[in-house]
Amino acid sequence: MTQQLSPKLSSGADTLSRSGRWMALSVLVLAVLLVAVDATVLGLATPFLTEDLQPSGTQLLWIGDAYSFVLAGLLVSMGSLGDRIGRKRILLIGATAFGALSVLNAYAGSAELMIVARALLGVAGATLMPATLALIRNLFIDARERSFAIGIWGAAASAGMAVGPIVGGVLLEHFWWGSVFLINLPVMAVLVVIGANLLPESRNPEPGPWDLISVVLSMAGMIGVVYAIKEFAAHGFAWTPVGSALIGLLALYGFVRRQRRLPIPLLDLRLFRSRGFSSAVLADLLTILGLSGLIFFLSQYLQLVRDLRPIEAGLAELPAAIGSVVAGLLAGRAARRFSVRAVVAGGLAAIGLALASLTTISHTTGYPLLGTALLVVGAGAGFSFTVTSDVILAAVPKEEAGAAGAVSETAYELGTALGIALLGSIVTGIYRNFPSPAGTPEAAHESLGGAVEAAAHLPPGAAAALLDAARQSFAAGVATAAGVGAVVLLATAVAAWFLLRGQTLGTGQATD
Repeated sequence: MTQQLSPKLSSGADTLSRSGRWMALSVLVLAVLLVAVDATVLGLATPFLTEDLQPSGTQLLWIGDAYSFVLAGLLVSMGSLGDRIGRKRILLIGATAFGALSVLNAYAGSAELMIVARALLGVAGATLMPATLALIRNLFIDARERSFAIGIWGAAASAGMAVGPIVGGVLLEHFWWGSVFLINLPVMAVLVVIGANLLPESRNPEPGPWDLISVVLSMAGMIGVVYAIKEFAAHGFAWTPVGSALIGLLALYGFVRRQRRLPIPLLDLRLFRSRGFSSAVLADLLTILGLSGLIFFLSQYLQLVRDLRPIEAGLAELPAAIGSVVAGLLAGRAARRFSVRAVVAGGLAAIGLALASLTTISHTTGYPLLGTALLVVGAGAGFSFTVTSDVILAAVPKEEAGAAGAVSETAYELGTALGIALLGSIVTGIYRNFPSPAGTPEAAHESLGGAVEAAAHLPPGAAAALLDAARQSFAAGVATAAGVGAVVLLATAVAAWFLLRGQTLGTGQATD
């Protein structure tokens, strides 16, 4: 492709003053901050949501991962759409929709409606993340400036992890669980008003049509495969997930074939010829897969096993965000001083070792071990994700920044969905087998929140026995999930060491 930015577009992003670029970055940081906050507050709200909506164990998993499933299925399509109609435009449209759909999430009156609301929020969220990364790629031409900007972008996501539980904890202390979604409204309003006036527009000047068949194939393929994995992990072999897997794989095969035939594809598959690009994407996917299922259940562990109040649980998770923010800001400098592969592989190995330490977790584990592990996990993730994001963006021309950002975020969201499905199913499977007193409702074996609710209606002795058995079983599930996550992360660290050999941040290409 011999695509160049048109003069009009160049006068937008390329001629901004240095201060203008950093001010524009602040708006993009606001968007990623919001998405991160939205992801973390759900974990804190889960016990309250469970009590109110009374979802089954499977429905609870769908509430947790419906957002990520849809997001993963649409990221490539929305990233490509942003390249075509303008990244600023799609960011502002998505931000408006995100705010409106947050209201639907807040007032969902049933588990089924909550799942639908989370899925629709995923559609809006799919417009935000690729647009922010693409705009950073176009705003910051200098490699060192871009590395630092991506570090700030990543630190904002980590800050959202810290702000989300704390703000969510305060809200849950005084209001109902739906209030954690309503905090999106003022942030979105500020983003839309300021972004409309401050952000420069950028797009691919020769975009080609937005192929709807490719959009449908991408969506069907991602959701079909992920749903099948989730069902296999939760319930074992059955014909329904087999059919879903086959449909998903056929759709993805059709998507790939169609991209190769289209003159201007929705996703340029030649991007994956870059070893740095493909290796960084794979590292991100496996890292999040090893982390997300555990993190999803950690808030429940702190509240329902350790009996912490919501705000206390939020503060307990703060070390992870602190470590990630600091590491994200230092990652670019560290990668240039040492090497890309040393920083990425070292960060992943640190996460793996921290998760391995959590295999000893029980219903009586003290906070020092948990807090230290969270700090190391955050630092490792900050180093790894910041550097891999930089490698991915540097490996593509500016015209395809939206598609590249979408691939990066697809790996992140697909890893999240798979992590919740696989590791979450491990936790749920181990939990369901705990011995319970006679007369215990079946709902107590569906989720720990269900056990807490059931215990409230039992005699004191039976209630204490039920809660003790349920908490021990849940902690055992979390410990097992941590062990699986540790294996995944350590294996990914070894792979990253070899696959990212010779990779640099300056060009996005290997030097050997």
